[in-house]
Order: sequence, then C-alpha cells, then structure tokens
Amino acid sequence: MNQAINDIFSPGYDHAYNTPLADLDVSDPTLWPNQAMWAVFKRLRDEDPLHYCKDGWNSIARGPEDEAVGPYWSVTRYEDIIAIDTDHQRFSSEPFITLQNPAEDFPLPMFIAMDQPKHDIQRQTVAPVVASPSLSRMSELIRERTQTVLNQIPLNEEFDWVNTVSIELTTMMLATLFDFPFEDRRKLTRWSDVATASPETGIVESETQRRAELMECVEYFMNLWQQRVGKEGHDLITLLANGENTRDMEPMEYLGNLILLIVGGNDTTRNSMSGSVYGSHLFPSEWEKVRANRDLIPNAVSEIIRWQTPLAYMRRTALEDVDMHGKTIKAGDKIAMWYASGNRDERKFDDPDTLLFDRKNARNHISFGFGIHRCFGNRLAEMQLQILWEEMLQRFSKIEVIAEPRRNISSFVKGYTEMKVICRR
Repeated sequence: MNQAINDIFSPGYDHAYNTPLADLDVSDPTLWPNQAMWAVFKRLRDEDPLHYCKDGWNSIARGPEDEAVGPYWSVTRYEDIIAIDTDHQRFSSEPFITLQNPAEDFPLPMFIAMDQPKHDIQRQTVAPVVASPSLSRMSELIRERTQTVLNQIPLNEEFDWVNTVSIELTTMMLATLFDFPFEDRRKLTRWSDVATASPETGIVESETQRRAELMECVEYFMNLWQQRVGKEGHDLITLLANGENTRDMEPMEYLGNLILLIVGGNDTTRNSMSGSVYGSHLFPSEWEKVRANRDLIPNAVSEIIRWQTPLAYMRRTALEDVDMHGKTIKAGDKIAMWYASGNRDERKFDDPDTLLFDRKNARNHISFGFGIHRCFGNRLAEMQLQILWEEMLQRFSKIEVIAEPRRNISSFVKGYTEMKVICRR
C-alpha cells in the first residue's frame, strides 16, 4: 500500500473494524482530526451502505442547551447520494443542513435548507454576483491579490499556510462579494468559524457565546443593509436588500443566509486551498506532473476539490417511507449524504484515496452537491484555486509541509486550522 494511503487509513482502522457495525457513528467529530473516519467510511460502503445510527453523537462536553444529533441514516456510496440529492419529492432540505436541528429559539432559515419554490426565489436573487460577467470582472482582481499575497511569502522560512494564504485570500474575496469594509474582513473569518462551531472545537466556550457572536454578525450586516436600501450595486447585501422577494426578510432569515454565504464562500475555498498543498505534499509526483504541464491545472483543481471535499455532508429529511438496500427510511428520519465518502467510492473512482491530477473523471466529484442545491459559487471557487495554482507554480519549485497539519474538530467542515510549510524557489 502507498505510504500516503497507509497514513490515511491506519489511524481509524482498529476503531472501524473492531467496533460492532451498529455502533459506528461517523458524525462523531473526534474521529476527524486524525482522519479516523476514512476507515469507517470504507467499512460502511462495503458492508452497510445505508447505515442506521440509533444514537448520533452527543458528547457530555456539550451543554444542556445544545442539540444532539440523535438517530440518523448514513448514505456513503456515490450513486445513492446522487439519487437522494436529486429526489426532491421524497427528501426535503428542511429544516437544516446539519444533523443537529436548529434550536427553536434560535432558528437560522437559509435558502440551501429550503424546498421549492422559496429556494429558487432566494437563490436567484443572489446568483448574479457569480454570473459570468461578474466572474470575468473578478478574475483580474483575484489574480492581483493572489500575486500580492504570494509575493510576500518568505522563501525558505517556516510559516502557516492556512492563515497566511488560504484565510487571507478567501477573506479578501468574501469582503469583495459583500462589499464589506476591507479593514474588518477578518471578522468574516471569525463569524464563519463560529457559525459551525460547538464547544468541543475550542472556537467557542458555549452555545451562549456562539449565539452572542452571531448576533454581533447580524447587527453589523443590518447596518450595511440599511445603508444600501434603494441603492444600486452587485454585491450580495445590495442584492438581498433590494430584491423583490428578499427585501422584507426577517433578521434571523437574513442571518441564516449570511451564514450560508459566509461559510460557503470561506470554509470551502479556504480548505481546498490548504488541502491542495497538503495533497501535493502526500503525492509529490502530482506537483511535478502539473509543473511540467500547466494545461492540467483545471483538471487538477477538480481533483483537489474531490479529494478534499471541504464540506463533508449535507442532510436531508425523508418526507415518506423510502426503501433502499433492503431497509426502510421512515418519514421524518434524518439522512446524512456523506459527500466525503461518495468522493472516495471505489465504485465510481479508481484508486480514490490517491490524488491524481490527470484523473479522467475528476469533474464528476460531488463536493458541490448535486441537483437544485448544487453550490452556486462553484465556478468562482474553481477560478480562485486555478489562479492560485498558476501563480504558485510560477514562484515555487515545491512547497514542503513540515508537520502534520491541525484539522477542524468537526464532521461537517472538513478542513485545516494550521499547516506549517516552507516554500522553495
């Protein structure tokens, strides 16, 4: 077995294969920082592709106000995920995108967790910000900023790639999309982290703190909203504030959609940027392959997004009884569509745990979701990553990851909190 693949699987092998199948719970966030979930996914795909967990993760570290995961189904094979993700008649996107239900006293409605027709109405309001004309205008700005950030990197010296490059580039892009005060742009990073955090992550100490910080977020954005009512503009706030179907949005729905747009524009791209460096460290021949043939960059970007899968799953709720793999999902049951597992399904991708920049079907990944909820910013994310790779390859002969990165304690946001590297000319 390739050493890189062995390193991926060895941490979780004993847990995955020595735990009774019925007791496996891949929603447990403690499995994810050391990559122990990969072996669990492998066993589930092979032995129990529709897996019922009778009692999803509920750590005693969580406070009494926190919502436990509770019972849920795991769908881990590629084709099954697509079947559910495109079946909007029997599977609902409401009420939320994660396995925890939103608290009754702190609802966060967002269009990704809405069904037709409201989903389409709200999505269409903000879609122009990532339409082709907007992307063309933004490409030059993205390249300029990428050049500036990479030019400031100290050669042959250790630094944190996550903070210096991934967070900085994505936060600058978010500030542009919102026309957000540039000097305050790191607030967006903080709110993105807080939005998906629970106490065991160390990001917040309690659900009370998390809610307080998110209310600061909505207060800040409400001020921007009020400034832009009646104004013309192509940023997300102006579009929402003046859209016929969104201008009367309640504050909590505004907050929910802000969190969706912040997390969607921040966590996903930033963790793919970090994952691309880590992946090319594990598989150094791929760096050399694309360095020798820059035409591979677009396909390499798709492969990076497949291999990283920055958002590990999305939830659906069954609207009626559904039979699958000889079992019955009951109406009202929660389902986790594990995109991270589907993107490593051997039935779809040969040698799926290996990063292959010339993989023929890399673009068939499901990291952006499928169907009506497919990520509407996918082309922007791809463009940011493509420009980053073009500029990296012009400057560096290699990027060495000098220590195992620190990862999120989360089964939802699959990413990195620190990655120490050295860039060589």
